[in-house]
Formats: sequence, C-alpha cells, structure tokens
Amino acid sequence: MIKLTYTISINATPEKVWKSLWQPDNYKIWTNPFCEGSYYKTDSFTQGNKIHLLTPSGEGMYSILDRIDENHFLAFKHLGDIKNFEEMPLSNEAGNWSGAMETYTLNKTNSGTELIVNVDTLEKYIDFMNTTFPVALNELKRISEN
Repeated sequence: MIKLTYTISINATPEKVWKSLWQPDNYKIWTNPFCEGSYYKTDSFTQGNKIHLLTPSGEGMYSILDRIDENHFLAFKHLGDIKNFEEMPLSNEAGNWSGAMETYTLNKTNSGTELIVNVDTLEKYIDFMNTTFPVALNELKRISEN
C-alpha cells in the first residue's frame, strides 16, 4: 500500500469546505472526475457507521467512518469491494484494500482553508489517483468558493 498526499488552498471557511465535501449533492459533483455519477450511501454520516462509496452501476467500496471531527478531520477505513450493490467477501484484491485509510484534514488559514488529503492506494492506481485527485479537488475548490 502506498500513501499519496494532495493539498489544495481554498478561499472559504473550513465549515463551507466541509459542507462542499460531504453534503450528498456536493459530493456527487466533486467526485465526478473519479466516476460520473459517484455517490455515497450510509444510514448516518456519523463516526463508526458503515458507508458505501458507489458508482451508478453499483460498483465501489465499503468503509467505516473511522473518525469524524466535524469541519476539521474525516477518516475512512476501507473494508472491501462492492459489486452489483453487494458487499463482496474479502478476496485477494479486496484484501489488499482492506484497512486502507483515506483522510481529509481541513486547516484554517488567513485566506480560508488548506485541505490535505491522504490516500492509501495500490501501486496500479497511482497514476489514476495522481491524474484524477487534483481535478476533483479543483472542482471542490470551485464549489466551495461559490
């Protein structure tokens, strides 16, 4: 597992950036570069709850909202894959993802917010992440600054 880090400065308060990240309608917009129509599904967006990160065709990952400090920090702990809207038993591929972390840290600055994203990924996805995450974060910046 390889940890990648992405940082972006956003001219908006941490509270506004948080809403831009996690309100369902905003999430669909800024995650669109990863897969058109991406969304999440959870019973409650609260610490300790399970969350499904999905494509419209029902592919994706399931995770635990491992730690939430509203407007400051969120950590996903990835558990496995989803196929046809169903959680898949851990396979070799899913097992490689199991326990991977994805964190979002929002730091207040004089001009707004510095967002730092840390993502554990598999080597074969590094190029995709390095190409797509900056595009997605620029879309998040656009949403947050409007």
